[in-house]
Amino acid sequence: MGLELLRCDGGCIVLPEVGAALIDRVDGGNLIVNPPRDVWERSELSADELMRWSFLVAATGAAMLEVLPQLEGGCINYWEAGNWALNEHAEPKGFKTARKFRSVHLHLLGRSPRALNSDAKWGEAPKFPDYAMRQDWTAKNELLTPDECRQVIMRLEEILLSKYQFTRDMIKKME
Repeated sequence: MGLELLRCDGGCIVLPEVGAALIDRVDGGNLIVNPPRDVWERSELSADELMRWSFLVAATGAAMLEVLPQLEGGCINYWEAGNWALNEHAEPKGFKTARKFRSVHLHLLGRSPRALNSDAKWGEAPKFPDYAMRQDWTAKNELLTPDECRQVIMRLEEILLSKYQFTRDMIKKME
């Protein structure tokens, strides 16, 4: 599941598990934003839940861009995920329906103009492997450092409070 960095009324921010980042930290990094409750499709969220999750997503992207030096001149790709859970080789093996097995979450993929990995080449869509190759492919990608995560979360909290009218009691930082 990864390390939860912050939880709030809009959902939670998660650092992927070791060996599961989709973009290496030097190429921009990868954080995951989960909605406030588990849903298979974003339209299942209430209007208030969807609004607060959207605020959390936007604020997280802004915080990454502001504090991560590797993203200077870069951008964020927002990738709605949950597809690998549907693969016939994922547990439980066999055909799966999205409604029952998919869990919506967004990967925020930092995109650096100076990316070293050809799968994250600037000006191109990021390239992801097929399900069977995902672990070998992601194993080479380093996570954002603890200090980078702290800086993103500190700035994220400021943005939620100042721009999106979250209150301190709506935000819980993880220790």
